[in-house]
Amino acid sequence: MANFVHLHVHTEYSLLDGSARVKKLVKRAKELGMDSLAITDHGSMYGVVDFYKACRDEGIKPIIGCEVYVAPRSLYSKEAGIDAANYHLILLAKSNRGYKNLMKIVSKAFIDGFYYKPRVDYDLLREFSEDIIATSACLGGEVQQMLLNGNYEEAKKKALMYQNIFGKGSFFLELQDHGIEEQKRVIKELLRLSEDTGIPLVATNDVHYINKEDSKAHEILVCIQTGKTIDDPDKLEFLSDEFYLKSPAQMGELFSYAPSAIENTVKIAEMCNVEFEFGVTKLPKFETPDGMDSKEFLRKLCFDGLNERYKNPSKEVIDRLNYELSVIEQMGYVDYFLIVWDFIRFARENGIMTGPGRGSAAGSVVAYALGITKIDPIKYNLLFERFLNPERISMPDVDSDFCYERRQEVIDYVVSKYGKDRVAQIVTFGTMAARAVIRDVGRALNYPYAEVDAIAKSVPMELNMTIDRALEINPELRKEYEENERVKHLIDIARSLEGLPRHSSTHAAGVVISSAPLTEYVPLAKNEDVVVTQFPMTTLEELGLLKMDFLGLRTLTVIRDAVELVEKNKGIKIDLDKLNYDDKEVYDMISRGETEGIFQLESTGMTNFMKELKPSSLEDIIAGISLYRPGPMDQIPTYIKNKNNPEHIEYLDEKLRPILDVTYGVMVYQEQVMQIVRDIAGYSMGRADLVRRAMGKKKHSVMEQERKNFIYGLEDENGNIIVPGAIRNGVSEEVAKKLFDQMEEFASYAFNKSHAAAYAVVAYQTAYLKKHYPVEFMSAMLTSVMGSNEKVAFYIHACRKMGIEVLPPDINESYVNFSVAGDKIRFGLAAIKNVGKGAIQAIIEAREKKGNFEGFTDFCEKVELSDINKRAVESMIKAGAFDSLGLKRAQLLNVYEKVMDSVVNNRKRNIDGQISLFGFDTSSEVKKKDDFPDIKEFDKKHLLAMEKEMLGLYISGHPLDEYSRELANFTNTGISDIITIGHEDGAEIELKVQDGQRVIIGGIISDISIKSTRNNDIMAFLKVEDMVGSIEVLVFPKVYQKCSRLISEDSIVLIKGRISIKEDEQPKIIAEDIEQLNKISVKINKLFIRLDEDKWQKQIEILKPVFLKYRGNCPVQVVLNKSRKSFMASREYWVDICDKLIEEIGDLIGSENLKVK
Repeated sequence: MANFVHLHVHTEYSLLDGSARVKKLVKRAKELGMDSLAITDHGSMYGVVDFYKACRDEGIKPIIGCEVYVAPRSLYSKEAGIDAANYHLILLAKSNRGYKNLMKIVSKAFIDGFYYKPRVDYDLLREFSEDIIATSACLGGEVQQMLLNGNYEEAKKKALMYQNIFGKGSFFLELQDHGIEEQKRVIKELLRLSEDTGIPLVATNDVHYINKEDSKAHEILVCIQTGKTIDDPDKLEFLSDEFYLKSPAQMGELFSYAPSAIENTVKIAEMCNVEFEFGVTKLPKFETPDGMDSKEFLRKLCFDGLNERYKNPSKEVIDRLNYELSVIEQMGYVDYFLIVWDFIRFARENGIMTGPGRGSAAGSVVAYALGITKIDPIKYNLLFERFLNPERISMPDVDSDFCYERRQEVIDYVVSKYGKDRVAQIVTFGTMAARAVIRDVGRALNYPYAEVDAIAKSVPMELNMTIDRALEINPELRKEYEENERVKHLIDIARSLEGLPRHSSTHAAGVVISSAPLTEYVPLAKNEDVVVTQFPMTTLEELGLLKMDFLGLRTLTVIRDAVELVEKNKGIKIDLDKLNYDDKEVYDMISRGETEGIFQLESTGMTNFMKELKPSSLEDIIAGISLYRPGPMDQIPTYIKNKNNPEHIEYLDEKLRPILDVTYGVMVYQEQVMQIVRDIAGYSMGRADLVRRAMGKKKHSVMEQERKNFIYGLEDENGNIIVPGAIRNGVSEEVAKKLFDQMEEFASYAFNKSHAAAYAVVAYQTAYLKKHYPVEFMSAMLTSVMGSNEKVAFYIHACRKMGIEVLPPDINESYVNFSVAGDKIRFGLAAIKNVGKGAIQAIIEAREKKGNFEGFTDFCEKVELSDINKRAVESMIKAGAFDSLGLKRAQLLNVYEKVMDSVVNNRKRNIDGQISLFGFDTSSEVKKKDDFPDIKEFDKKHLLAMEKEMLGLYISGHPLDEYSRELANFTNTGISDIITIGHEDGAEIELKVQDGQRVIIGGIISDISIKSTRNNDIMAFLKVEDMVGSIEVLVFPKVYQKCSRLISEDSIVLIKGRISIKEDEQPKIIAEDIEQLNKISVKINKLFIRLDEDKWQKQIEILKPVFLKYRGNCPVQVVLNKSRKSFMASREYWVDICDKLIEEIGDLIGSENLKVK
């Protein structure tokens, strides 16, 4: 064994404090000749499994530990000013028992002890001290703090107390020397303390990064964590650059005066022996009825379900079911399927809507028979081996969708069935992605925003983009990096931090269920109020824990609400599971691009694709969802061409026809790759799945071997044929090679058909409801987005396009949510600001018990006013909810408080036995009449402003209504074409514009924020709205100075500017000019360009990108030089005339060939 072992080590999982990446850390330890290494991250054990595996790969002994935080009092004490402080303590697991105790300590610290940090206390340490070694940690340790404060005797007491907790020989006094003055003072006292008490010493280096030169990047990382800049005198500092992984020789020299402290690192390493168990499943045992064998019970459920699904199942179906059951039994997953069946059954029996299935599970007949999925895998040719491969042992993965509002009920059921201590949600880590880390580092370096923004934006916004890749593909960024020292400095630091975990959060869907209390296998944490595992999903699977996805899908809630509205309003009970998916009217609607609200199909790009594709079957929708992604998008033109001209489809070999005919000869799915490998080369389906995976992951060494197997076949050492190969199956060598090349190129972006099929079913269901029950469907859709003004405006606009009127809220007609009113939709009361559910409930109950409100006084008499405050009533008046009572809003706002007070006082007097204010009984008609002073109603503009204030949007009209012609003539884009309306889970969110693109928008200024720049110049942030969307507009000082007189709330303006796109944010506009829309002259300039008669078409193609770049409202007139013939360019190529446009066109065709008139 080496003569020194690092026992105090922070990895990247000491979030925003450790920059030592696990694999590189372990590799470096190996290079330094070490054979053991510890992990002791701050307060957590997030990285211990990654660390363990990396150590095993390098032949290093892993020592599992944690640097915990010790509460000054009890871990339950959380008093401000007293309990925020804490002490550090290193804990190391000696054995598997010690490892389990460590997990329990760390879990308890998070779940019960969290107060700024996850904290332990002495009682907790005593309870779980068995087989744990403790060391006194850094200057933040309790013993060291006492010594620093000159309190030697108290330090001695604490040290002896820790020795008492962990046992003699299991507690050590920790020496650290990073050249810091305070450490040198403490070391002397620790040596004395060891001498006085006999407590042994141990030397450590508090590793936070791997190499000495990483200290600068680590300093920046800590600035990012604390929100400070590098030049901030108050920033948290490490005071030296010595917190790196030093060699045994360096450590020996540093602590030459205390050789036992070095030797003890080796002794501790020898004492620590933890072994992790991988691949052994820890499934809970499903309790079957009447003690029936679980295999027998699963078979019974499957065959019962099969008969229900298929009525008279064929031999093919029965054989497939028996085959799947044999694989499930052989792999030991019977209980898994029963557990999933059970919670899906619970959801169904309790009216909780479930999805049709998601992911590869849709390829299983067992899942279909059990009701876990709702797609017939035989009909749609979905493959079981894509879900569960008998030749590759891995946990099955069933993802279940539930109604968004009731998902938690299903999780609660699982918790109650298997035990609170055996069920948890799963952690996930947000990492420092390329653009974001550049911004973080730039902020910490205190670089100007504009400089950092320009560098960040030069990194392409593509999936899995890295800084290195950006430097490779962007020559301008590369040039800046090579020539500008400041840019190089920023990028080098950003590269070193890129990909590090930034924060932990809760996985949107993952839930883990265990056969024993979870802390036997995994440490737990708490994110807000949710208990989560400290290991992410993939790690849990490796440890054999059962992971499932419980997804809350808002679209299912929309479907549920729409179906309920149809039954309520039309008396029709729809069973979506019985749809045939062959309704021509539904496909025609999709083909026309009427896709708003349709799951997966409503984004602009997907809508355009559907208009081109003109789907005629569910298979087309499945293919569309699979193709509309980066990579396979290139196949879209071929797919559309082949669909429209099936006679032109050509196959490399006729054996491909039955596999590819469903996608018109185009490879679209992973399952097709598997089928080709099976049918052409004779692979087993399990082995075909392994080839598909290898292709997808571009495992070149594996692929070279499989290429030979595919073409020529594979025999074992005895000459037995394992894989016949394509040539043996009658396919030529040339075709086999070409086919393998095609598959290899395609497989990396092929889509899982089972997954797409599940999405397509939900897409069709929403389209079916929209086509046949549009009012009910759009009402449900509006209710689902009620929290977002932008989305409500978007879908109200869609309703208007469909000819559906959306009515304002009404005190006699509205319910909580949007509701159906004949062939119209009525706003819900919950959409009004300041009106709570209690108030709404009181209104609806009064209405149902006592009849509609005949006037405002009648409303006050009938409703229990203790449930409704004056603010809520004022908000409803402003929103127009009382308009139908024949009263003006101005009138009501003048008297509503007096009327409410009068009714309340009247009730009090009646209770006291006094006569009423009016001298009549409370039910008297006189009192119910509204005899209010006649006040002139507010003007239209004021009424609309009140609606906007209370509802977040305009309903009875829009301030821009009278400017519709100007908006059409003078703008080149609508705001909804710039912003993204976030679509439901799974739908791609696409940007319809590019960074830097020039646009002209028109709208009303609804909000203004004036700011001072660093140079004390004035700039403004505007919120500008058109009929459908809103966007933030930045007006920098120069433009503000020129246009400030036009900037006021409710001003209707035309804004010319550039799009600014920042990751994870909606696009903004940088204003270049602002004009008042109602003062724009209708006289528009025209651009004349003269082109060569013989090659004008080629010249036009060259000019088109320039026209689009400067798109605007000025017509472009083309004149041919010989015949003098002229024509106007189509509207999409009209331009915004400016110097840059003139310059660019002049460069292309010569400035003498253009003129502006």
